Amino acid sequence: MLRCVLTALAAATVAVPAAAQLARQFPANALRGSFQVVQPPDVQLNGKPARLAPGARIRGANGMLQMSGAMVGHKLLVHYTIDDSGNLHDVWVLTPAEAARKPWPTTPAEAQHWSFDWGAQHWTKP
Repeated sequence: MLRCVLTALAAATVAVPAAAQLARQFPANALRGSFQVVQPPDVQLNGKPARLAPGARIRGANGMLQMSGAMVGHKLLVHYTIDDSGNLHDVWVLTPAEAARKPWPTTPAEAQHWSFDWGAQHWTKP
């Protein structure tokens, strides 16, 4: 009996379509930009040299962790956070639906002056 219940539960878990997954929630300090891995940990952020922080996390559009070495040369639209040392700490490769959410700040100054609704994942300009 227990085996049947576990088998049914496992099958139901596998059968959940990707579209049914929850939308990702980004922090208020996440900025939008163009990201390209040059030679890990060196990257281009908005066309300027930048560096991945030790322990940086890059999440693909599918939400899974990505290795920076496998992304060399790909130019991607991302949300990102910067650590206290000025290095990239978290990077999220955007899905088309996430990229369509506009406006989204591209500089810390914009983020400081705009209002962020975390639940709706929506920024409002003053």
